[in-house]
Amino acid sequence: MEPTFLKSIKSAIKHWYIPLLVGIFFIIVSIVAFTSPGSSLLTLSFLFALSFLFGGISETLFSIVNRHQLENWGWSLAFGILTFIVGISLMSHPALSISVMAFYIGFIILFRSVSAIGFAMDVKRYGDKNWGVLLVLGILGTIFSFILIWNPLFAGMSMVVLIALSFMFAGLFSIALAFQLKRLHKSSKKISAELRKRYDELVKDIDKEWNS
Repeated sequence: MEPTFLKSIKSAIKHWYIPLLVGIFFIIVSIVAFTSPGSSLLTLSFLFALSFLFGGISETLFSIVNRHQLENWGWSLAFGILTFIVGISLMSHPALSISVMAFYIGFIILFRSVSAIGFAMDVKRYGDKNWGVLLVLGILGTIFSFILIWNPLFAGMSMVVLIALSFMFAGLFSIALAFQLKRLHKSSKKISAELRKRYDELVKDIDKEWNS
């Protein structure tokens, strides 16, 4: 099977800026939660729900338009839909306790962070020097998501701060990912038609070797 990262290099990534917009939105949400931790639970619930709705729709659209460029676009699509569903759930039940809300948010951030770690490993495998930054952000997001899921007994104020930190690391990763995709977008445009043809032939030869 053709590696995801190589497939991305071969074809230009479309709308690379979508993860950038999602990341900026997540960062804004984290800043609001940090600066106004005493806001009402209904206000915070609405804000978190809105961020998941926006993130879910954006990731769903991104995966669909790049289904021919990304090998595992189906997983990205499923994750976008799941994020959107959680956003709908939070919007429909704004009076959820902070502990229940933290579980919902921690669950989504956990999957996003694990995906971030996987992408960082792909980047490392193909020699990109920025893989360490992506890996650190993914690990930090995973740590805070586990805290949200398994420690629901924090004081309400502390829980809001933990949620804000989780959003911040998820947002930073989305921004870093967007700039990585932008570089891929530019690099793929420079690849000549002849080189693309040679690349396709090389992939076929590798598949034949593996299957022989």
